[in-house]
Amino acid sequence: MTTDQPPPQRPETPKPESEFEQPLVIIVDDQESVREALSELLLSAGLQPACFASTREFLDAGLSDNPGCMILDVRMPGASGLDLQHHLAQNGDTKPIIFLTGHGDIPMTVQAMKAGAVDFLTKPVRDQTLLDAVVAGIERDAAQRARARVARLHADRYRTLTRRERQVMSAVALGRLNKQIAYDLAIGEVTVKLHRSNVMRKMQLRSVGELVRVWEALPAELGERDAACLVRRREVGARPDGALIDGQGVGRAPGAVNRQALLELLNCFGLLPGHPASMIIDLG
Repeated sequence: MTTDQPPPQRPETPKPESEFEQPLVIIVDDQESVREALSELLLSAGLQPACFASTREFLDAGLSDNPGCMILDVRMPGASGLDLQHHLAQNGDTKPIIFLTGHGDIPMTVQAMKAGAVDFLTKPVRDQTLLDAVVAGIERDAAQRARARVARLHADRYRTLTRRERQVMSAVALGRLNKQIAYDLAIGEVTVKLHRSNVMRKMQLRSVGELVRVWEALPAELGERDAACLVRRREVGARPDGALIDGQGVGRAPGAVNRQALLELLNCFGLLPGHPASMIIDLG
C-alpha cells in the first residue's frame, strides 16, 4: 500500500442478510508483510479479512462458500493465484477475485480478466483503489448469491409441476402456440390451456416473457430433458388419432419409423413398451 496519501474513505459495503453472512475478504499472499498490511487496511474500513500464505492453506480451510471476495497474489510458491482462479471456476465457485501483484504483465492481466476477475492491480496500489475493488467484488458476490437464491426457488417450484405441465412449459418457452403444443403432445387444445394455467399458477408467473426467463434460468438438468422429449416427439410424430407422421405432417407407415427413436420417446414420457399408452405405435 502506498504512503503519503489521504486516508481512504470508508466504503459502504452491502448489508448482509444476517450476522452469519458477514462478507469475508480472503487474502492469499505468500508475503507476511503484505498480508498484515492488507488486513489492517480492511479492518480500518470495517471489513473482515482472512489471511492465508498459500492456495493450499486456503483450500484446506474450507472457506470458499463464505460470502465476500478474494485478493490473490499471482506468483506464489506452489499453485499460483491464476491456478486457484481456474480451480475455483472448475468447481463452480464464482467468488469474485481481485489480483494484486508486483509482477503483472499484459497477457497475465488479460487471462485473469477473461476468467472473470474483478480487477488486476499492481503493487504498490492506492488504498482507496483497492478498497473500491473490494467493495465491487462484495457487491458482485451479493448479486450472484441473490440470483442463485431466486434460481433455487424457481427450481423448487418447477419440481412441483407434473410431467405434462413441464412439457407444456418447455413448449411455451420454445415459442410454440397452444394448437402446436396440442398437436406435438397429442392432446386437446383445451387441455393445453389448462396445463398452461397450472404452470403459471404453480410457478407464480404473470407473463409469458417471465416464463421464458425463468425457464432459461433453470438448471440444465431440469429444463433440457423436457424440451428434448418435446422435440423428440415432434421428430417421431404422433397425431391425436394415433397415426404416425413425420416432422412435416405427412403420414407414413409404422414400419418406416425408427424403432430406437420410438423407444427413446417412450422413455422420455416415462412409458415402456407394453404400456397401454404406448400402443399408438408398433415397436415390432
